[in-house]
Amino acid sequence: MTTKLMTVSALAQASKVNASAVRFYDKHGLIVGERTSGNQRRFSEEDACRIKVIRVAQRVGLSVSEISELLNGLPSEPSSSDWSVVGAKLQAAGQERIDQLNQALAELTGPVQLCDVFTPPQP
Repeated sequence: MTTKLMTVSALAQASKVNASAVRFYDKHGLIVGERTSGNQRRFSEEDACRIKVIRVAQRVGLSVSEISELLNGLPSEPSSSDWSVVGAKLQAAGQERIDQLNQALAELTGPVQLCDVFTPPQP
């Protein structure tokens, strides 16, 4: 099967990010571009999907290394069941972060008020 290869700018447009984001993701191994004989990067259409998943993972709050771990092991052309596994992991990570934020908010409004926590003791 022949896959249409895209330039950095075409991939950026297809995935609705800036070209600098495409270069960042490539630099950090989240997507992998091929080099032409003129040393230009080319990306597959599958990379547009990967970038969309990366953006969701970033909004969930995952770091680059966590996103790399999430995408590690995916085949070059993931099936819908492969993406379902990634989606379930993202949902779990998002829920964990929501739980952590709710806990932090509960601590702010609990019996110890924020100012009580940060008020230095009086001499």
